[in-house]
Amino acid sequence: MHLIQFAPLRRWFVYCTLVLLTFLVAGCSDPTINEETTLDQIQARGVLRVGTINNQLSYYIGPDGPTGLDYELASMFAERLGVQLEMRPVFGLSGLFPALDRGEFDFVAAGLTVMPSRLERYAPAPAYYFASQVLVYKNGTGRPKSIEQVIAKGGEIVVAANSSHEATLFELQKQYPELNWRTTDQQDGDELLQQVASGELKYTVADSIDVALMQRIYPDVAVALELSEDQAIAWYVDKTRDDGLYALLIEFFGEIQESGELAKLEERYFGHVDSFDYVDTRAFIRAIETTLPRWQPLFEKYSAGRFDWRLIAALAYQESHWNPDAVSPTGVRGLMMLTLATAKFVGVENRLDPEQSIRGGVDYLAGLMKRIPDSIDEHEKVWFALASYNVGFGHVMDARRLTRAQGGNQDSWADVKQRLPLLRKRQYYSQTRYGYARGDEALKYVENIRRYYQSITGYYKSLEPEVPVEVDLDEITSVVVPVSGAVSAAAPTTEAAAESTEQSE
Repeated sequence: MHLIQFAPLRRWFVYCTLVLLTFLVAGCSDPTINEETTLDQIQARGVLRVGTINNQLSYYIGPDGPTGLDYELASMFAERLGVQLEMRPVFGLSGLFPALDRGEFDFVAAGLTVMPSRLERYAPAPAYYFASQVLVYKNGTGRPKSIEQVIAKGGEIVVAANSSHEATLFELQKQYPELNWRTTDQQDGDELLQQVASGELKYTVADSIDVALMQRIYPDVAVALELSEDQAIAWYVDKTRDDGLYALLIEFFGEIQESGELAKLEERYFGHVDSFDYVDTRAFIRAIETTLPRWQPLFEKYSAGRFDWRLIAALAYQESHWNPDAVSPTGVRGLMMLTLATAKFVGVENRLDPEQSIRGGVDYLAGLMKRIPDSIDEHEKVWFALASYNVGFGHVMDARRLTRAQGGNQDSWADVKQRLPLLRKRQYYSQTRYGYARGDEALKYVENIRRYYQSITGYYKSLEPEVPVEVDLDEITSVVVPVSGAVSAAAPTTEAAAESTEQSE
């Protein structure tokens, strides 16, 4: 099962052309369109108002401020319009489109599926990814292998009211009349997945990408059945308003598709979620609860001003599983598994001393960050640095040169990571400056760290108290600014030390 499909250029172009024509035909014939255009109103107020939902993918306030795929895309669009962005989160799907009808939003950006019932009044912008719908159950409770088994086993299916998941169940009910479910407007999709993980609910329906992300925090969430083909996920505008805003959205998505900006965002949010190891994730969550608190103060101390401490914690777990006495057969040791050469380079005298190890590991990673070319996007530099931490800076630069030679983008992690495994093959490494390298291991290394990082972030977010109150949209004034990437402040480095050191086996 494919968790997610990024829109190929031709499929994307055909899709956005069709929806644009749909909007223009419906919109231009609608006598209720306002004389003052939506664009005029946005420019006059100097604020773009975007309706959304608080969840792990679209928009939420993290430790470093607002984040989420829809938030970042909306920030980019607001910047192109030259206005400020105001994200207006609504509790539940039930309140989202009515608020758009009342003109409280300029458009809706909440990871919503394109479905026929919504097209009667709303027009979807170009799809920015595709995902299927899946039936979800708790691992270990007996996986149903068909809809007939779901009906026979009993157990309630609960989905969010007015969701595409409810529409999918209505379609299935035509074929399976005995299929029943319950809708709720008191929990969103993320909360329903959490309730399945805890055993409070038997089943729910969710988008495949949401399940993949949730499994990093709640590994007991499991997929029973795929209920739909891949479906377009898009923003929505009101057809009864002018088409100027919609045309700009078409243009915007075309620009970021062509420039590669959309691919970079997709890589950042989705590029590491295709594989899932249930046993490893369960063990990691237990380690977060029992072991991480012991080392968290040191991670925070030495990451301050340079990296998110949770990223360094994820790196340390990948290296040693937070075991300060870890030693490999090749001689790397300690929490950060430093080689003898690297320890000497960063001034670490005792690699088995946890504080020295963490300080040395952070210094070394920061030094690598300084060496990553500025042509690479600030958000992606850290993945190149982590790969260098594992396999050596020179080999990562070889992978970049190989990527360029094959017509890929040497500044894109999504492109370069595909070439890292080629460094094992003679036909490729014989053409490189630094020769053979275990690039496939470096790729797995980085992707594991990304998954661990997401799990730590999600775990701590799940501990935050939630106040489920209805929100007065008139009281929301969340004018936000995109958050820049991690800042590096590196220790002195030399070409020879960074290029010859292979950090871990």
